[in-house]
Amino acid sequence: MQKVGYFKSIHVKIVLIYVLLIVIAMQIIGLYFVRELEITLRENFQDSISDRVSLIEYSAREEMIKVRSEEDQTKEQSLYSILSGLNSIDIKEVRVIDARYQILATSDSNNQSIVGQRSMDDLVRKSITAEATFNNISVDRETTNRIWNLATPIIYKGEVIGTLYVESNIENVFGQMNEINRILAGGTAVALVITVILGILIAQTITRPISDMRRQAQAMAKGNFSRKVRVYGNDEIGQLAIAFNHLTNRLQEAQSTTEAERRKLASVLTNMTDGVIATDRKGRVILINDPALRLLRIPREMVLNRPIISVLGIDPVYSFEDLIHLKEAINLDLSSKERPFILRANFSVIQKETGFVNGLIAVLHDNTEHEKVDMERREFVANVSHELRTPLTTMSSYLEALADGAWQDEEIAPSFLQVTQTETQRMIRLVNDLLQLSKMDSRDYDLNREIVNFNQFFNRIIDRFELSKSDHVSFVRMLSDNAYYVDIDTDKLTQVIDNIISNAIKYSPDGGNIRFGVVVSDSILKVMISDDGMGIPSENVDRVFDRFYRVDRARARSMGGTGLGLAIAREMIEAHGGKIWAESDEGKGTTIFFTLDILTEEEGEWD
Repeated sequence: MQKVGYFKSIHVKIVLIYVLLIVIAMQIIGLYFVRELEITLRENFQDSISDRVSLIEYSAREEMIKVRSEEDQTKEQSLYSILSGLNSIDIKEVRVIDARYQILATSDSNNQSIVGQRSMDDLVRKSITAEATFNNISVDRETTNRIWNLATPIIYKGEVIGTLYVESNIENVFGQMNEINRILAGGTAVALVITVILGILIAQTITRPISDMRRQAQAMAKGNFSRKVRVYGNDEIGQLAIAFNHLTNRLQEAQSTTEAERRKLASVLTNMTDGVIATDRKGRVILINDPALRLLRIPREMVLNRPIISVLGIDPVYSFEDLIHLKEAINLDLSSKERPFILRANFSVIQKETGFVNGLIAVLHDNTEHEKVDMERREFVANVSHELRTPLTTMSSYLEALADGAWQDEEIAPSFLQVTQTETQRMIRLVNDLLQLSKMDSRDYDLNREIVNFNQFFNRIIDRFELSKSDHVSFVRMLSDNAYYVDIDTDKLTQVIDNIISNAIKYSPDGGNIRFGVVVSDSILKVMISDDGMGIPSENVDRVFDRFYRVDRARARSMGGTGLGLAIAREMIEAHGGKIWAESDEGKGTTIFFTLDILTEEEGEWD
């Protein structure tokens, strides 16, 4: 990191700011003080002169209105006697002027030649004319000192009989102000020296911890988190130092966590079954895990720094820009003659908050099993076609025979019509079952739920079958008298239980038992329907809920089954939030289980 110059350091900046603030404050205070002091001194000076002029004005008026005899002094002599006694450094000259602007007397002994002359001074004329006092400041041409001129009228019985003109030396006031300014300047200089010294000391208390934190930040940038910042106090900077040390600890922990997460990610990428490929912003491979190498069957050296479209073998069809904007996954067909092998590739863009693309993540998944499922779906369509074709072929044959004249045979015609009707009903059941499965697959159905006592509900269904069953099977009920309430669609659950009981009756041998039971555990109701039939091979137990699956196809078809009953049952139980499964011993019988959630008393009230 570049070293900061001394004059660019925060230490110097703090001192300069501190000094500038003091200078500005002192200048503002000084200007205000000098201004107010100057106004006060001038007002005091002028008030002093005005008070003295008032006394002179009284004496001058008395002399001007006095009736004189031959023995008395003349007016000019009397006025001069009054004015000559004004010996003061403040008053330079006092003149008495009558209403005709004639100078009657002056206090300046060296300027007696002007007595008897007319005064041409503007202040005098204004004072006599306006009958008011006027003043101004002028500059003495000889001494360049400032002079305060005052002209105040002499009034007797409401008439102006003259004016008193005074020239006073106000330069002394400005001299005092200059002396005060020099004292302030000296005080300011001393204060600045002290301020600079204090500023340096104060700045050090601020910059020293900041310098420590700067050095700590430099050490942290190099990965050293062991160094700590010294705490000098409990002020804001001390709190900042404590927070900085806490930040150092957190960063150290975060680095350790990041390193641990990196190792975990590396472990996950290595051990996950899906392949992962990461690219840079130009589409070149920068990371690939071992599962991806195994799926692509290529060595790592042939992958790194190569374009991903070339590695995946899709360069004739897609470009890297196409993959960035690709929303759907694509299939990579790597099948050989020996075995099918299809990969499914999902792409995710790595980008910043600004939208800048940093790269691409490709996740490879072995999709061969999914294709196998698709093949099973195709097989399902073939089964549907086969299941429909068999009754249609039978019906077509019998209808042709009837059309050829068999309807006239009273022995054959009823049999043919009965077979045709049976096959028609079978196709109707098959189509209805397929429609119901289609609706459940698309979730295009609503459950009309209601709260019922399951034991009563279950017993009613069993009673209905017991009335119509043949004597070759017996029903064994293992149901308690307790009331277990469930929230179910009674129509759909009736269909589920009907399908299971019907299958149990169909496959039960003569003298066999069909057992019904209910077990409750942890608010889960487990229902059991068991038979003593031929059972299911262990490898096919999980397939009994597949569509069109039959353990004995010939027997099931002869009994009118569609192969969709248990598939429908599974869809309906799962729609209720439960599970359904089968357990079987080949040659001994099969048990079908399904579960439902029991309602607690807090969830509702029922009678």
